[in-house]
Amino acid sequence: MTATVEPTTVRDGKPRKGGIVTWACAPGFPPAVIFPFTPAERMGTRNIIEFQMLMYRPLFYFGSDGTPSVDWSNSIGEAPVWSEDGLRCTIKVKPWKWSNGETLCADNVLFWVNLMRVKGDKYGEYVPGYFPDFCTDYGKVAEDTLYFEFDKKYSQHWMLYNQLSTITPLPKAWDQTKDGPANASASLRDLDVAEVEAVYDFLMEEQGDHTDEGNAHRTRWASSPIWSVVSGPWRLKEYTEDGLVTFVPNEHYSGPSKAHLDEFRQVPTFSDEEQFDKLQRGEFQVGYLPLSMATDRVANPTDPGENPIGEHFTLVPQTAYCIRYFCLNYNNPTWKGKLFAQTYFRQALAKCLDQDSAVRDIYQGRAYRQNGPVPMYPPSEHTAPSLRTGSGPHPFDPARAKALLAENGWDTGVFPAVCVDADKAGVPAGEKLTVLMRYVEGRPALTRLMEQYKVDCAAAGIDMVLEEVYGSILVWEDAPCVPSEDNACLWELTCWNGGWAYHHPTGEILFSTNAGGNFGHYTDSRADALIAKTVTSDDPAVFHEYQEFIAREAPVIFTPNFPIRLFEVANTLGGFGPVNPYGMINPENWYYLED
Repeated sequence: MTATVEPTTVRDGKPRKGGIVTWACAPGFPPAVIFPFTPAERMGTRNIIEFQMLMYRPLFYFGSDGTPSVDWSNSIGEAPVWSEDGLRCTIKVKPWKWSNGETLCADNVLFWVNLMRVKGDKYGEYVPGYFPDFCTDYGKVAEDTLYFEFDKKYSQHWMLYNQLSTITPLPKAWDQTKDGPANASASLRDLDVAEVEAVYDFLMEEQGDHTDEGNAHRTRWASSPIWSVVSGPWRLKEYTEDGLVTFVPNEHYSGPSKAHLDEFRQVPTFSDEEQFDKLQRGEFQVGYLPLSMATDRVANPTDPGENPIGEHFTLVPQTAYCIRYFCLNYNNPTWKGKLFAQTYFRQALAKCLDQDSAVRDIYQGRAYRQNGPVPMYPPSEHTAPSLRTGSGPHPFDPARAKALLAENGWDTGVFPAVCVDADKAGVPAGEKLTVLMRYVEGRPALTRLMEQYKVDCAAAGIDMVLEEVYGSILVWEDAPCVPSEDNACLWELTCWNGGWAYHHPTGEILFSTNAGGNFGHYTDSRADALIAKTVTSDDPAVFHEYQEFIAREAPVIFTPNFPIRLFEVANTLGGFGPVNPYGMINPENWYYLED
């Protein structure tokens, strides 16, 4: 089962070798982690897709031909070969080169897998009990070949798209501790946990404090003997203290596309307005059209519509296979955590969000509603029939939201509503229904959505207090947390204007108990059981049952979805398309056109 995406191209022509392309970065999220074993709070588009993946290629690469599938020519790994009983797969690694001359090999893959085995709780896509925990054995068959054995038979499509896809091979040059070379690439039966932990600690120290919002330690990455060893088409030339990131081609890249450009520069911006103004002045060759600055209404999100930048740029939507939502903190130690655990309250929140009006009036038709945990666009048979059209289980209805609160122990005759029945409400009597929503600054369309949401929540008796926060600070402070002496874990609701881009839209990474992408620490035994069924079966009915449950329970509040980027591409550039449906970019394919 696959989603359907129409490949989008810009223009092609005769390449001119050399030149510099500048890219306007979205505000608020400078790259904070270079070590591609990324923690959950830094698992963003800017950090992974626009930064790490240019230098460190994953074992399997997706979507660069414009279709939602594995791109085998750009993948380091060859297609897995499965045993007849489905309990073992073997993978051969292509003999690509690292920039230091090392040949990519099975050890590079095992290095990553061992880090996940030992330090999985530090990695944003780790799910306890899944890869590699469910491996009964793994190791080398040959220098270029490795195997995995599993505790039971799983869906092979899911295994490739959601589990093996998490692997990023790591070079032998990184396999060291502060005391010298190590061996973190052993087979499972020879795994030395203490040694893997020491290697991880060394690499994190080399990276610098990823919680530090200053860029001082990041300015040392380009000259690091660790981070300068790359497998991708680019290597880091410079990361300045003011946030300018410059890449140059990796001369030893073994993949199919060698860079045409001399440099690729990523320029920070601090608001949609600033980026738009500089794009109009021609300071960038690639930028984006802020949704708030679209000048016309379109019929669907793939329609570029009018381009207010002008005739020297082409507008290209990048519609990704993703969902968008905002999170609730179930681990908040105050009564708010108990409130968020109440299904009726989450359903009331969902009924106060007017997605349809936002699509029409805020996003000018360049968005679409999201009814549940599986993308409604691009259309696919993955999405349950009950969720493909209409308003899903929670149509906009503040009056019904108010009634839900009244039915569950709240006096909605006052504002904000007051808890009068602790047993029904699940929170102490006398508490007033005020909650804090923090959201990323610098995005006018999001601000309009939040301001209208506040009004509609008030109609239901909910006092929604809004606070704008710089994006990188927001995702660090409102991160997955457990209350402790070091972290009070007091955030309530958070919206970073994003969500999650899928390869295969099962829910283990987002909604399983203690999963890396489960930012609010939602937990439900029924959800865990339904998710567990989706990873062993390819039966659509099993998949639909899971998503209908999540849509109804609303563990997160789904928000209107829109293209991950409305690219503005200078007409002097060729090779830009097709546009990747998973959000990746391939500047190694870009070139200036011959006059």
